[in-house]
Amino acid sequence: MPKKFPPEFKRDVVRVARRGDLTHAEVAADFDISIESVRRWVRQADIDDGVVDGKTTSEQNELVQLRREKRRLEQENEILRRAAAYFGRRFAPKMSYPLVRDLAAEGIPVRLTCGVLGHSRQAYYAWLAEPISDRELQDAYLTNALVDAHGDDPEFGYRFLADELERAGHDVGERRVWRLCSQQRLWSTTVRKGRRGAGKSPGAAVHDDHVRRDFTAAEPDRVWVTDITEHPTAEGKVYCCAIKDLFSNRIVGYAIDERMTAQLAVTALRTAVARRQPTGVVVVHSDRGAQFRARTFRAVLTAAGLQGSMGRVASAGDNAAMESWNALLQKNVLNRRRWATRDELHDAIVFWIERTYNRRRRQRALGKLTPVEFELAFTAQNAALAA
Repeated sequence: MPKKFPPEFKRDVVRVARRGDLTHAEVAADFDISIESVRRWVRQADIDDGVVDGKTTSEQNELVQLRREKRRLEQENEILRRAAAYFGRRFAPKMSYPLVRDLAAEGIPVRLTCGVLGHSRQAYYAWLAEPISDRELQDAYLTNALVDAHGDDPEFGYRFLADELERAGHDVGERRVWRLCSQQRLWSTTVRKGRRGAGKSPGAAVHDDHVRRDFTAAEPDRVWVTDITEHPTAEGKVYCCAIKDLFSNRIVGYAIDERMTAQLAVTALRTAVARRQPTGVVVVHSDRGAQFRARTFRAVLTAAGLQGSMGRVASAGDNAAMESWNALLQKNVLNRRRWATRDELHDAIVFWIERTYNRRRRQRALGKLTPVEFELAFTAQNAALAA
């Protein structure tokens, strides 16, 4: 099965390839991908930018989406055909729940039927126990949306969550959002109002500490550490989430964006999994940042068969291996000069990670080898022992 790289990673490869400093073969070697992948991604980027003719990425995605929508509509039409008798009786929206129950008894999934009829499954199952009012049903819809939005970005307070609901098409006031957040205890994980002296309130750890300040690994892809660093430009801040393999100190995945959301950490983790394709259980260690406790990040960990790990609150030493790399990036790239644009700094970070740090910067802890050379030496040694 071919590797599925995140679009952010592909854009970084195209950025480096378009600089003209390296051949496609050199870019492929730096990023550990095939030459054909580099050529294909650059060619697709040229099509997307209008340089050459062809089917753009958005058009390809639209075609895939249309095919999925076609299959979905066929299933929905079957449900609506079966439901014609119910709607023909002019049932109120609340009374369409019996239809869901009857179709479920005939083997049609509740999830699909509720989606077609515009209900949440939670609201339907609550109706089975006790009918609810329209207002309560609306609150159930909003609560579901709030839980999802807060799970993706736990640092958001009720005002930010209200903005997210507005963007999603919900017509709701901030006061109502505050009430629902209070009922569900959906507080921001960074700032809490309270007594004087109460500052940041980190959330509880969602994983145990499986590293315990032992920043070593016997072989590749056994322990990864990750963290997020930031730096200002004239256009605003740039955030970089990087993942380091403790065996060789190699950066195996990273993501760069202008917002420090859970998606930033998710993209870095997906990139690392796609590039390394680990076969055993990998411990992924981080601090207790909201991005690493987010539901989406934990979902990627579970799907890839990885083991999460977290240090203690306000204890930088629990993630010292990654903190030292952040300081190195700060010294060698971020603080070298003032950066005018985000894209300019983005390019510099990518080039330094892939070309300088991983492949040219020798480390005494690795026997004066680069991270890539150290891994190659380990692979060659194992191959010789196996022979």
